[in-house]
Amino acid sequence: MASSKGGVATSTAAAARASDMEKMSVEQLKGIKEQTDLEVNLLQDSLNNIKTATGRLEVAATSLKDLSLRPQGKKMLVPLTASLYVPGTLDDADRVLVDIGTGYFVEKTMNEGKDYCERKINLLKCNFDQLIEVATKKKTVADEAGAILQAKLRQLAPTA
Repeated sequence: MASSKGGVATSTAAAARASDMEKMSVEQLKGIKEQTDLEVNLLQDSLNNIKTATGRLEVAATSLKDLSLRPQGKKMLVPLTASLYVPGTLDDADRVLVDIGTGYFVEKTMNEGKDYCERKINLLKCNFDQLIEVATKKKTVADEAGAILQAKLRQLAPTA
């Protein structure tokens, strides 16, 4: 029931916004359209960055799970960069280094590392959902401004 109230409030706000936009000049509408299009593009970039970060954390969580199943003394390849691996031996699978950003690493237990990844994934998914809502609203504003702008330009165009 709360979502239907939210839908009514949103449609009322959209109607009020549309009537306000109809009172604006062509230049003001162009400015609003350009600004909201820019904001939508920036939000889309942020959404893509969140997807990438979430994917990396999911890979890290899976790697931690796989690492915890390997026996001590197991020979493996250790990544130094994305394309450079060196041979190594698993010494202690219960202690891991977690990259917390900007080149800082923290030593954690395996369970703490898994927990860290899960918390970050959940946070990013929550942020993603919130950004989707904002981007959808901005896209609606941009579309409304574009439609009203087109209608005004048609009115101003000389009829043949």
